[in-house]
Amino acid sequence: MFCQLYILFLSFNITDAIDILLVAIMLYQLYKMVKGTAAVNVFIGLALIYIVWIIVRAFELKLLGSILGKFINVGVIAVMVVFQQEIRKFLLYIGSNEFIKNKNWKSIFSFSNVSVASSRYVLDADAVINACFNMSESKTGALIIISRKSDLKFYVNTGEMVDSALTDKMLENIFYKNSPMHDGAVIIKDNRIIAARCVLPVTENENFPSHFGMRHRAAVGLTETTDALAITVSEQTGNVSLTVNGEINSNLNRDKLRYLIEKNLKN
Repeated sequence: MFCQLYILFLSFNITDAIDILLVAIMLYQLYKMVKGTAAVNVFIGLALIYIVWIIVRAFELKLLGSILGKFINVGVIAVMVVFQQEIRKFLLYIGSNEFIKNKNWKSIFSFSNVSVASSRYVLDADAVINACFNMSESKTGALIIISRKSDLKFYVNTGEMVDSALTDKMLENIFYKNSPMHDGAVIIKDNRIIAARCVLPVTENENFPSHFGMRHRAAVGLTETTDALAITVSEQTGNVSLTVNGEINSNLNRDKLRYLIEKNLKN
C-alpha cells in the first residue's frame, strides 16, 4: 500500500495540480452557495463520507469500502434530490443576464472574500416596529425579511432593487395598497431596504395551520431553509407575527416584537 502511495506521489504532475485546484474552487463555490442554510450540514456530511471512502480504499478495507462505494454510486441522485432548490438557483443564475454580464470573474476564483459575520446585527428596530403597527391599524398586509448570515441574493434578484435607508415611512409607502411594489416581500440587510416585491418559497408542510395566509406560508418557507427573520402583518386581522426557524410567533404587541427581534439578532 505504501509503495502504491509512493508511486502515486512520483506520478503527480502539473495536470494533477490543476485538477485538484479546480475541484477545490468548485467545492468552495458550492459551499458559499449553501452557507447559512440547512443544506450546508448535508453538504458537509456528504463531503466527510467521501473523504472516509477515499481513506478506506487506501487501506484496502474491502467490505467497508464496498458498502461506502454503493452509497457513493447513488450519491449523484441523492445530491440532486437533497439540493434540488440550490441546483435550481444555480442554473437560473448561470442562465441569467447577471451572470453573463458579470465582469468580476476574479470573485469566482477568489478564496479571500469569505465574510466574517458579526455576532450582532445593526437594525433600526424602531423603524420596523412603528411601520408594522401603523400598517396593523390600517390592516395593510406586509412581509418584511431581515437578513442575517444567510445569503438572500437569489430572493433579492426576484424583486425590485430599492437600496434605500430604513425608515418607517419608506416601509409603509412600499406596502401601501396602491403601490406597485406592495405585493411580495421587502428584504432588509445591514439596516437598509435592499429590495421589494421579492418572491419567496412557500412551506410544503402539510400540517401548516389553515388560518394563516400566503404571507405566513412564505415566511415559514424562507425561514425553514435560512436564518433570516420574517415579520408578517396580516391583511385580514392586522395581527403582527415574527417567524424564525420555521416557527411563527403570532399576535405580538410592540414590546414582544422588539424582544424577539433583539433576541434573535444577538444569536
